[in-house]
Amino acid sequence: MILVRQEIGDVLRDYRLQKGRTLRQVASKASVALGYLSEVERGQKEASSEILAAVADALDTPISQIMREVGDRLAVIEGIEPMRAIPDTVPDEFVNDFVATR
Repeated sequence: MILVRQEIGDVLRDYRLQKGRTLRQVASKASVALGYLSEVERGQKEASSEILAAVADALDTPISQIMREVGDRLAVIEGIEPMRAIPDTVPDEFVNDFVATR
């Protein structure tokens, strides 16, 4: 059985470690009890959206990025190809085709 809280906890821990922050630093900045954040990271507690937003803010990471990573990990577990990021530029061949039709 897939536990979403486990994936959320893993992603939060991964981001925290990538940022080089301690559990204590993130908990303090997010105004979350150290023990509670530890349980969230270990997948033992479900975090509310308010807690997730506070932790994301403490990690200087958009919550959408955290949730996208969670979704990608769940997709892999389910055997589904994770969605790729939408490019922020339009490929030249599409631009050329569009301009040619105008």
